[in-house]
Amino acid sequence: MIFEPKTVMLRDGREAVLQTPEVSDAEGMLRFIRTACGETDFLARTAAEWDGVSVEQETKWVENIRSAANHLAIACFVDGEIAGNAEISFFPGVKTRHRASLAIALLREYWGLGIGTALFTELLAAAQASGTQIVELEYISGNDRAKRLYEKFGFRDVSVRPDAYRLPDGTYRDEIYMQKRL
Repeated sequence: MIFEPKTVMLRDGREAVLQTPEVSDAEGMLRFIRTACGETDFLARTAAEWDGVSVEQETKWVENIRSAANHLAIACFVDGEIAGNAEISFFPGVKTRHRASLAIALLREYWGLGIGTALFTELLAAAQASGTQIVELEYISGNDRAKRLYEKFGFRDVSVRPDAYRLPDGTYRDEIYMQKRL
């Protein structure tokens, strides 16, 4: 799916462009996710787990998301750099097509500028337009900033998977599953 470019104003007065990544953005997308995963323990993978992913593989991923009928990715560009990315995957099965799953990542320097809100607004609008009835997501316990964003949009805790993540320092974190009914 393709999201047509849209300009939004950030809290610091800068403009950001939301759009589906282009094939030419593959290297930047890979650099972005490696950096984002290195800045926080609240993403599902570590930066090192991205080391084995090549630009060619990321290019294929971008090509796939651009042509997928059940997946929408929106990257946020600030001053030409990728600041964040969010995705929604629409479940295709007969018994599950009423559901969709969201994910988001932002670089730390862009936290608190309204990018998460802008990305979620667009993804939830896409879910509404598709006829989705339930949107779901997971987050790692302790990520209070993300939880506040999700609750602002009406997501509610549904379940907890204890000790779902083991961090590099050996500590464990729960995975919290949330849903929002549209």
